[in-house]
Amino acid sequence: MSSLAFSAPSGGAVVFAAKKEPALVLERLAALPKLASVTAASRLEVRPTPEMVSSGIREIDELAGGLPRGCLSEICGPASSGRTSVLLSALAAATRRQEVCALVDTTDALDAASAAATGVELERLLWIRCTRGSDFSPRTSDLRPPAPQSDVRRLTSEARSPRSEVRSLEQALRVTDLLLQSGGFGLVAIDLGDVHDSAARRIPLASWFRFQRAVEPTATALLVVAQAPCAQTCASLLIRLQAGGKPSALSYQLSAQEKLGPAHAQLLDGLQIEGELLRSRLQRKPAQSTTTVFATKAVRIA
Repeated sequence: MSSLAFSAPSGGAVVFAAKKEPALVLERLAALPKLASVTAASRLEVRPTPEMVSSGIREIDELAGGLPRGCLSEICGPASSGRTSVLLSALAAATRRQEVCALVDTTDALDAASAAATGVELERLLWIRCTRGSDFSPRTSDLRPPAPQSDVRRLTSEARSPRSEVRSLEQALRVTDLLLQSGGFGLVAIDLGDVHDSAARRIPLASWFRFQRAVEPTATALLVVAQAPCAQTCASLLIRLQAGGKPSALSYQLSAQEKLGPAHAQLLDGLQIEGELLRSRLQRKPAQSTTTVFATKAVRIA
């Protein structure tokens, strides 16, 4: 089959010649200065399959193969969908592998007692608690006299204002960028579970691209936990969780001497969670999304 060939004279204009052989066309293309540095697709190296590490939940590992290193993975789901259980399980599995982990706690929602009861080795966890203020300076409210009740209501409303949430979100993005650039972490997790969906969706796509490029040459697994997908195409793995049943039992009873409520890990036992694999770039795209089911397990804290 004949085709068109062309050449580029000194003036820069492209001149077409009719019905020449394809080999001549490729030869003329290779001679063009602008295309000299272009590598043919047949010579491109295939990107190696990333190393997979356990998520701490057997059903999730069977569904997705685990969490990929050098990639961004996203776990999404509404409240009480098991996303915190997956987050703590992933941190526990990573610290059991003697890896140093980092948790960017956007809304300061982590319960340390629950994390320790789940198996997270806290001495191997860098816990970044994003403040509600405009900077990272420590709060000095404890050094001041108690505020009147009207001031308490005002401060509470300010803490829940959208502007304060945006500040915490900006801090979380800056901290995540620094962590990924520094390297040395086995797992970096961003907890956006309590961030309003509308605020999480306003995170610029450029930020997710920057995180993806920063983690790609490293052995770090980047995990994002949110209410709804927000990393878009930058996520190599996307799993959606939802509650599939009622808890089978309340595994903890408060005693008369206890003044504090039970930790999160003590409340529910046997809550059925359904996980759906929505995206996986690590394997051939399935004809339809696949699902798995696992149950939460309460852990008693002495």
